[in-house]
Formats: sequence, C-alpha cells, structure tokens
Amino acid sequence: MEKARSSAVVFTVATCGWRALLLPQINRQSLYIYGSEVAVEKECIRQLKSRIFVIHPFSVMRSYYIMCMVAITFLNLIGLPMEIAFLDATSGLAWEGFNVFSDTLFLIDVGLNFRMGIIAEDMEEAILDLKRIRLNYLRTWFVPDVIAAFPIGYILLFADLQYHSEDNPTKTNKVMRILMFVRIISLIRLARVSRLVRFFNEVEKVSNANLEVVRLAFRVLSLFMMIFLLCHWNGCIQYFVPMLEEFPEDCWVRKENLMNATVIEKYSWGVFRALSQMIALSYGSMDAPTNYVEMWIVMVSMISGCLMYTVLVANATAMIANVDPASKEYKSKMSRLEHYMTFMKLPPELQLRITNYYQARYGGKWFDDRDILDTVSSALKEQIMLVMCSHLLRKAPMFQGYDDSFIRAVLSQLDYKHFQEGDVIAHQYVPGDRMFFIEHGQVLMESDSEEKELCDGDFFGETCMLTKGKHPATVTALTECQCFTLAYRDFWRGLDGFPVIRKDFERLAQQIKAESGDEEDELHGFFQGHFMF
Repeated sequence: MEKARSSAVVFTVATCGWRALLLPQINRQSLYIYGSEVAVEKECIRQLKSRIFVIHPFSVMRSYYIMCMVAITFLNLIGLPMEIAFLDATSGLAWEGFNVFSDTLFLIDVGLNFRMGIIAEDMEEAILDLKRIRLNYLRTWFVPDVIAAFPIGYILLFADLQYHSEDNPTKTNKVMRILMFVRIISLIRLARVSRLVRFFNEVEKVSNANLEVVRLAFRVLSLFMMIFLLCHWNGCIQYFVPMLEEFPEDCWVRKENLMNATVIEKYSWGVFRALSQMIALSYGSMDAPTNYVEMWIVMVSMISGCLMYTVLVANATAMIANVDPASKEYKSKMSRLEHYMTFMKLPPELQLRITNYYQARYGGKWFDDRDILDTVSSALKEQIMLVMCSHLLRKAPMFQGYDDSFIRAVLSQLDYKHFQEGDVIAHQYVPGDRMFFIEHGQVLMESDSEEKELCDGDFFGETCMLTKGKHPATVTALTECQCFTLAYRDFWRGLDGFPVIRKDFERLAQQIKAESGDEEDELHGFFQGHFMF
C-alpha cells in the first residue's frame, strides 16, 4: 500500500514537467501537516488545478532556493563589513560583481515572496491564494526585505567606474566622497541578518532530518554562526570608526603602525581588539580609549560580549537539558531512591542489591513499559508484543492449538519483570496469582521431592495463574532473569472476547482445583495430555 501511494505521488509530479518544482515534496514537515502521502498527492493536484504560478512552501524549488539563500546571505554578512571597513575603493571587479549579483538575487527574492505559498500555524493546508499571500507579506516582512535589498551594489559599481574614468582631481574627490557616503549607507544591507534567521528556520522545516541529534547539531551550528558574525562585525567596526575620522594621531591604527598594512593584518588586529573587549580581558592593547568615540566602542563591545555570553549559556543549557532525557530521569529516580534508602536506614547489602536491580533493569535509562505501550496504537502494541514474547507463549502446552487472535489478546496482558541472582521469585505453599515466562536467565525449582532447573523459554506458575492456588515449589533465580508474567486477573479479563476458549479454561481450572494435591510434574503431564493438538 505504501509503495502504491509513493508511486502515485511520483507519477503526479512526473507528469507535470517543470511545474513539478513548484509542487510539495514528501518530507517530515509536509507529512506532519497533511498526515499521509495520499494527502500530499491531493495537495499537488489542488495546486495544479489552480493554474497559477505559486511556489509551494514544501516544494523542491523552495528547499534548494532556501539553502542557496542561506549561503548567499551568510557570505554577504561576512563580506559587506570587510568591504566597508577595509577595501575602500580597491574592492575589485570580482567583489563588485558579487555585490551586484547579491543585490539582484535579493530583489528577485522580494518578488518571489509575492508568489510564495505560506503555512499558517493555525491552518492544516498551505495558503496558495495570491491575494492572501500578498497581504500577509506586505503586513510582515516586505518593508525589512526591501530595505535590506536596496541595490547599493549598482550604485557602487557606477561610482567606481566614474572614479577610475575621471582625470580631474576635483571630480575625483567628489566621487570619493560619494563612494564613502554610499558605503556608509550600504550598512543597511546588514539588515539581511533577519533573513538569515528566517532562512535557518525554513531549512529546519523543509529538511528530512528526523533524528534529534541532527536537529541539535543544526542549532549548534546556527548559534556559532551568529556568534561569529557578532565578533566579525565588531572587529570591522574597530577599524571603520578611526577610518571615518581619517585616522587621528592617537588612534589605535596609527599606534599599531597599520596604515600601510595588508587587509588581513588590519582585520586580525580589529578582531583581536573586539574579542578582548567582548570578553572583558583588556582593551586589545595596553592603552585605554583615547577619545569618547573609542570609549563608546569599548562599552558597546562589552555589552555585546555580555549578550553573547548570555545567549551562549542559555542555548547551551537548553541543549544540555534536552540531551538524553531518559538518562536524566533515571539519575533523578536514583537520587530519590538513595535518599529514601538512607532515611529508612536500610542495610548496606540491601541498598547495594536495590541499586544493582535498577541498573540491570533500566540500564541507565528510565522508561515505563506500560506507559510506552499505552501511547502507541493497538496494532503497533500487538506487533511489539509478538516480536518480544510470542515464542514464549507458544511454548506453553496450555496455549498451543489456539488461533492468533487469542494469542495476541493474551500477549497484550503480559508484564515485564526483572530478577537478580538470588531473588526468591516464588515460595512453596504460598498462594500466587501469576504465571512466569523466562525470556533470559536460569531459575531453580525446589519442592519436597525434587529439584529442577529452568532456563530460556521455560515457564512456571501456571496453576497459580488459573486458580490463584499455592506454589508447589520454591523458585529462586540462579542468574539475572528477564521474565514476562501473566496475572490471574489480566488473563481472565483477556478471555472476555473468547467465550468458547473461556469455557475450556474454566473447565481446566476446576479440574486443577480438584487435583490440587498433585505435584508440579503431574500438572505438566496433565497440560501435555490436554493441550497437545
């Protein structure tokens, strides 16, 4: 069925040519929104029937376009401050070409957003109506996007061409002042950082990553990229402000003799000063700020460093808190257990056995079997129990010969138990109410007349499960034992849907009660005689 659905979606996409790039693809987010692959196919058909050029938010085109825009935006946010601070009028044709290409791409992005379908948080389908898309975009991100997409690159390219073509010194100076003004104005392009954050969120939405570790790694990468940008911008500002003042005699650039240094040297010193101020170790040199402008730069750097610390610690704390919650819950349970054992003044040997039990039972992770099984569907619960212990149930003669529906009903009533070496699982002549199936381990059955060892796949306690009778023998765990148990109440409750089988077991229980003086071996022979088909 799943293969048929997948092929149907592929067929729908393959038959519509280039428009397939605009249709939703099957990924984690689309399946979460629509519920199934068939629903995603219906969404494809709905978009095709609209016959309008709209990019679906879960389309292939949107996925690759977002990843491309993340790379372009990040390069812009690195390159623009360096160009403004260090390159002056010598940025070169290649960098100016990249600026023009970036500005063009961001202008195109503004236009595409009027054709980009959206997923509202309170809706279960994509909004593909052009009017609603336009209104939503105009009310939200249109103004910031237009400001960030202002084509400074075109102006700088034209001004640079004029600068290189002019021979008149007066006109050259005018062009230089225009270039400086335009470069200062180009700082507005740093507003593209808002797009970077939006694109990061979009990449996580359209990705097929289902593992928590992948999402965690992506968040860590995003955090460090933002911290890197903060340090990078600060380092560029360190040099940019003295440059605006035409490098006064007491500025740090002249003191470090960087006037004729390479861009790499200037940038390295700028970042060094920025980091020194952000982590509040020093001012980047032995000298204090020489004027109020440098003083303000230092204060802003310190404040941004504090914010960086806060964001880093907050995110690191959240990530650590979300890593391996089962292990943290186990440690919490063990801590409370230790406090309880100390308060109750339990003997050290008993405390050690209890601690060893928890370690062997849960393996350092806390989980509740019943709770987990109750959260899945009944079909999945049946499959889990069939995989785990159907072979144990079918080894017992009393359950042989019955159909799968009865076996599944009994399986759903099983409980998991763990016993340590030396634990007494059952005492002779003490009433019991459950049957035990040994998955792994070895036990010793001791009665008045004999001893017998049982191991993987064996069972005991069937008379107690049927009649709440007394155990005919004492059962002791010789090794660590993992068992499944079937209780009297759960077993008879599971027979409610099988009246014919219930009569068989009621008759058997009456016979066992009548022969309650028999030994355990005789009961095994009784079961073999009545339930081998």
